[in-house]
Amino acid sequence: MAFNDPQSIKIGADAAVPLPRTGSGVNTGAFKSNDSNIQLDVQSAYNKRTQRSVRLTHSKIAPDPLVSSQNIKYSMSAYLRVDTPVTGYTVDEQKAIVEAIIAWATANSGANITKLLGGEN
Repeated sequence: MAFNDPQSIKIGADAAVPLPRTGSGVNTGAFKSNDSNIQLDVQSAYNKRTQRSVRLTHSKIAPDPLVSSQNIKYSMSAYLRVDTPVTGYTVDEQKAIVEAIIAWATANSGANITKLLGGEN
């Protein structure tokens, strides 16, 4: 089963950006914005443990802090990875654990994400 084509992503206050499918393979899917600045990659791996991940990569052009008259391309990625044993957890149990960490990260207007990005541990 595959994710719908296109996917869309909303970053901050910006409008949602459509991400048409740009790649598909065994247990993988890739979606990219028309300007290639936003990419969503989804994959699953089946070995001794089952690993599923989604990666959001964002790129932008901004001034070079050392040479302000020049612009350079910057990029960053954020990942969500779920690593489970082959047996022992139902999909509902896995979902509850993933929802718990997302709720923790986004509670109080994202206070814990802010702390994480600020280097707290």
